[in-house]
Amino acid sequence: MTIRVAIRHKTEYIYDRHISLSPHIFRLRPAPHCRTPIEAYSLKIMPADHFINWQQDPFGNYLARVVFNEKTGRLVIDVDLVARMTVINPFDFFLESYAEHFPFDYPEQLKKELWPYLQVEESGPNLKAWMRGINRSRERMNDFLVGLNQKLWGGDRLHRAPRAGDPDL
Repeated sequence: MTIRVAIRHKTEYIYDRHISLSPHIFRLRPAPHCRTPIEAYSLKIMPADHFINWQQDPFGNYLARVVFNEKTGRLVIDVDLVARMTVINPFDFFLESYAEHFPFDYPEQLKKELWPYLQVEESGPNLKAWMRGINRSRERMNDFLVGLNQKLWGGDRLHRAPRAGDPDL
């Protein structure tokens, strides 16, 4: 028996007078490369008098660019989605030979291409302390990822939502 989940997201803005809305970009649609099967999706926007153009960003994510034609006193964004829950093996991936063990170095050309994603900007004391606890000795990548996941979900503070009084991460 397949499990399906229905998700609804609705945001509504009510203004005290009629206003002109500038063009909006909404990122409220699953990407085509999403591994969870999407059985139904709808995006309803009010005011109804608008143009919508679907676009994709460089990473393949959908963008809805919406241009509103008239002034309005209300903006409503309503998304409905039905997804089929399936079992996904998190280890169903291929590793290049240079990445079969952690730690590893990227080839120079790939390192240049990935440079924006390899920059670390977060530097809170709790994150630094957590990172110091990661075992960096050589091991098979799958074993490293399992250990990292266990550390993340095994009671370390970073997996829970921040609480009042917590120092900044």
